[in-house]
Amino acid sequence: MNFGSILILIFLAVAAAAFSSHSEHLVYMLQVNGVVQLTLFILVACIPFLKTGRMSYVDLAWPFGVAAIGAQIIWLAEGDTLRQWVIGGVYLLIGLRMGIGAVVMGKATGVIFKTEFPRYQYRLMTLQNEGSRWIRFHMLCEIMAQGFANITVLALPGFMMALNTSDVISNWEIAGIALWVSAYLFESTADVQKLKFMLKKQGDVCNVGLWRYSRHPNYFAEWLVWTSVVIAAVPSWLALYSAESLTVWIGLGIGAVMASVMLYITLVYLTGAIPAEYYSVQKRPGYKLYQQQTNRFFPWFPKL
Repeated sequence: MNFGSILILIFLAVAAAAFSSHSEHLVYMLQVNGVVQLTLFILVACIPFLKTGRMSYVDLAWPFGVAAIGAQIIWLAEGDTLRQWVIGGVYLLIGLRMGIGAVVMGKATGVIFKTEFPRYQYRLMTLQNEGSRWIRFHMLCEIMAQGFANITVLALPGFMMALNTSDVISNWEIAGIALWVSAYLFESTADVQKLKFMLKKQGDVCNVGLWRYSRHPNYFAEWLVWTSVVIAAVPSWLALYSAESLTVWIGLGIGAVMASVMLYITLVYLTGAIPAEYYSVQKRPGYKLYQQQTNRFFPWFPKL
């Protein structure tokens, strides 16, 4: 069983708890989101993959799926209006920034529409080296795992917040949104620094600015973005304690936390740092030294 199959089973377990909620509106929003995400992933990622063999189309389906969660929060939720619009806007900004960026980059470079991202080439190579049978099926499972993530663990924090009727803004929510803004700016800064460096010194190792303290500050910031959403959702989850059975309440909490856990696993092991560095070591002579001096994910001072 590969990562995709394992993740799908985990997400289905979370879905079982979430769909057992006593909140009819939460269940309704999960049902609508399930239909939206499945339709989006089948049309935008699965069918193109079956035609071309390229997994890169998931980089369009996933972010626009996140944006769709934000749109549903704004249109369908029945909680406090301010909280609803803030968290809906957060999801929209996360999804549209990455989705529009993927489209622009794809049209400019041909990746996605004509060629495969190196990280997905790496995933194919890994499956081949493992001697996996039904490789295309495993790759399809990994595409759909991201779809099921959008249906369950990534949607839950936002949906719980959007259904919270309290007009009192908690310190947890203030801290979560403040962290989200910081992480969003951190990620944007890292992207700009990398772009400027590559325009001047294409082929060299980018070790300036934030990249001096982490080999993947953009991935770290993306993880922080989702972790901040989980933090902001804590009061809304606690508010459900008296309305839900203990099993369902714990399941909702675990599902929300899984948003942060899943993003960390993905950004480090599956399609993030490790696949990227496999090719960076081959292309950039100084990258091995960079690996020895600089933390892979969490920023810290360079080693001498």
